[in-house]
Amino acid sequence: MGEKRAYNARKPGGGRKKLKPEYDAGENLKEQMDAAVALYEEDCSLQSIADALALNPIKVRKLLITAGVYESEVAEKVQDTFEEYRETQNYKEAILSTANTLQLSKASVTSYLPYQKGVYFPSTADKEKISVGAERQRRYRVIRKLRSEPTEEHLWETVLLYCGVQFKTYSGLPFTYEIRKGRSGEYTKELWIDRRGKSKSLAWSSVLLALGNIKKVGEVVERPKALSDIRGVAYIYGMFYRFGLIDVPKEVKEKKNDRGNKKQKKGREDMLEENIKFFRRL
Repeated sequence: MGEKRAYNARKPGGGRKKLKPEYDAGENLKEQMDAAVALYEEDCSLQSIADALALNPIKVRKLLITAGVYESEVAEKVQDTFEEYRETQNYKEAILSTANTLQLSKASVTSYLPYQKGVYFPSTADKEKISVGAERQRRYRVIRKLRSEPTEEHLWETVLLYCGVQFKTYSGLPFTYEIRKGRSGEYTKELWIDRRGKSKSLAWSSVLLALGNIKKVGEVVERPKALSDIRGVAYIYGMFYRFGLIDVPKEVKEKKNDRGNKKQKKGREDMLEENIKFFRRL
C-alpha cells in the first residue's frame, strides 16, 4: 500500500461557487409576499393577483397565509390540526398525519401552511426577534383565542402583541400604545397611549372593566361609553373593535375610513406599482 496522504484542511469559503451569487431566495420571497399583500388589501381576488404577478393562485394563497392576512375555515382547520401533531412529531410526519386525518393530499396540506424560511423562534420570543410574517401569524392566533375565549389572559397576550400597531378612536383619530417594563424587567399593567406626540396613561383595570361589560363577542356597540363611563374608554373602544371583540355602527366604520392617511395610501400605491414592474421584468 502507498503512503497515506496528509489531510489538508478545507479553506473557508471553499466548495462549489454559486451560479447566481446575487440571488437571495429570502428577499425574493419577501418581495413576492409584499406585492401579493398590497393587491389583496385592494380587494383583488387570488386569480387576479396571480395574473398580475405571473404566479399560480395556490402560491398566492400560500404567500398571503405566510403574511398572516388570509383566513378561511379550511386554512384554519389545516393549521390547527398540523400544530397539534407538530407538538409530538417532526415537520414531515405532522404533514402526513394532518393529510390522513383531514383526508387531503400532502400537497393540499402544505399549500395551507406558511412558507418555512429563516430561523423560527419559540412562541415566547420577543416580537423584535421574529419576522413580520411570523408576527402576523402570531397575532392571528391570539385573536382567534381571544374571540373564542375572551379572558383576561388572552386579552393581555393580544394587547402585548399589538404594541405599536395603529388603532383609531370612535371619531377616527389614529393612536398607538406601548407597555413599559419595570425595574424587574416585567411588563407593568399600564398602557401608554401615544396621541399626537403626547402620552396618556390607561390603567389595565379600566380595560378589564370594559371587557366585563361586553354582552356578546362581535355585537355592535353604538358608542364608547356603552362599554363603561371611564377615562380612556375611547381608546379601549378602538382596540376592542380591532381585536374583533365588538362591532361598530356602519357610520363609524365610514368615519374611520374617511380619516385614512392619504400619504400612507399614496405610499402603498407607489410600492404596489414598483412591485408589479419588478415581477414583470422577471
